[in-house]
Amino acid sequence: MSDQEKIDKIKNWLDEKNITNIIAIDTSEFTIDMDVFIIGTALNDRLARTASEYVEEKCKEEGYTLLGREGHQAGRWILLDLVDILVHIFVNDERELYALEKLWADGKKV
Repeated sequence: MSDQEKIDKIKNWLDEKNITNIIAIDTSEFTIDMDVFIIGTALNDRLARTASEYVEEKCKEEGYTLLGREGHQAGRWILLDLVDILVHIFVNDERELYALEKLWADGKKV
């Protein structure tokens, strides 16, 4: 499976759980540790946790390695580390505050 297929699957899984404003940014030129950030917005912390759990479940089914998960308890910014892809699920005000899209603006959207 290509990296793009993996990215597309993760984006689709987020969309299935009503995560909005989903983007993927290629960070491979700027970092050693990861190739892509996938960022999405949840309406609330409960939806963010539900989406995170769903993505984790689907990744397990696909055989993707999950190195770690952060922020699940609070649900305001959840990070899933899938080795080469970092999935960020924010509630809206946290996404605006941290503005990762601006931080990684030099990265190509994929």
